[in-house]
Amino acid sequence: MSHVMNTYARLPVAFSHGEGVWLWDTEGKRYLDALSGIAVNTLGHAHPRFTATLSGQVGRLIHCSNIYQVREQELLADKLCSLANMQEVFFCNSGCEANEAAIKLARRYSHDKYGAGRYEIVTMKNSFHGRTMATITATGQEKVQKGYEPLLPGFHYVAFNNVEELEQAVTDKTAAILLEPIQGEGGVHVADREYLKQVRALCTKKDVLLMFDEVQTGMGRTGTLFAYEQLGVQPDIMTLAKGLGGGMPIGACLAIDSVAQAFSPGSHASTFGGNPLACAAGLAVCRVLLEGQVLDHARRMGEYFAKGLSDCQERHRVVREVRGLGLLQGIELDMEGKVVVAECLARGILINGTGEHVLRFVPPLIITQPEIDRLLDTLTQIFSKQAA
Repeated sequence: MSHVMNTYARLPVAFSHGEGVWLWDTEGKRYLDALSGIAVNTLGHAHPRFTATLSGQVGRLIHCSNIYQVREQELLADKLCSLANMQEVFFCNSGCEANEAAIKLARRYSHDKYGAGRYEIVTMKNSFHGRTMATITATGQEKVQKGYEPLLPGFHYVAFNNVEELEQAVTDKTAAILLEPIQGEGGVHVADREYLKQVRALCTKKDVLLMFDEVQTGMGRTGTLFAYEQLGVQPDIMTLAKGLGGGMPIGACLAIDSVAQAFSPGSHASTFGGNPLACAAGLAVCRVLLEGQVLDHARRMGEYFAKGLSDCQERHRVVREVRGLGLLQGIELDMEGKVVVAECLARGILINGTGEHVLRFVPPLIITQPEIDRLLDTLTQIFSKQAA
């Protein structure tokens, strides 16, 4: 009997070690990892430069309090701000904490500028922003919120990619709009570029903050370091996590200077957030992505993978739609996705589903064309078997 709380529907496999895009279970079987810890293992497993950086940092300093200056934190903040065209960062431990910080920052900024009555945040139906009380409230999915009522007041939900509905929801009580450039947990739905431009214009006109949750899309996942770079819209606040640490727990809430000033000493904090080890990991990920041509490689592999999935759709009627950007891809099926997930596991491929009918693929950014071909061939075999 396990003494771990039953909060996950775990699959019957445990892994002992990994290398590159491959994992080995405790029985010695090898698996192609097309999930990468749900978009976390950006550089795959046991990347030599990444592991050397972490090993060196562990030998020097793992943690110290944020009441002191943290050199690695300052270096990572400088790097991220220069890359994202923002001015300040708050570091934490996860995506939900980054989004929690963004929600608090938006409310604090609006309170300081407009007073107590302007605190509402508009989010999208089918979104996912985390598991804290604030972030499940921000999440536009009833199944995530069920049983945790009463939720926090001040959140409203509108349809994704529907600017008319959004305009109606924004009032003189609205502090911010929060959305994912690509809804990952919600089924891999990509925001329309024109829609995002209209959202940005609406926020500017109403003096409402625009917040992008790039927890899943950030750090090269879509083919650029941040998804917003391809979508042509600059947010006021952006959150990162998952791929930022390459496997080490770290989250970040970035903001433009005028907004970031709303936080002052004592207004928000995190004991472990931005510790030397986590920030060393983040710095290593940034350097490898940018200096090692990994970002360019990921962009090419994303295009190749998307084409392969589209070809799969043409050959198999069970595939309703292919959606995604870069190496964040999803396919909607005319069957239960968990059947395909289980079949892939049996054949040595790791993927997962979002909802009942959507498969999600978020492999390490170092995946190669032959490895993508193996994944596509496996899907073809499974779909052909189901059709038969």
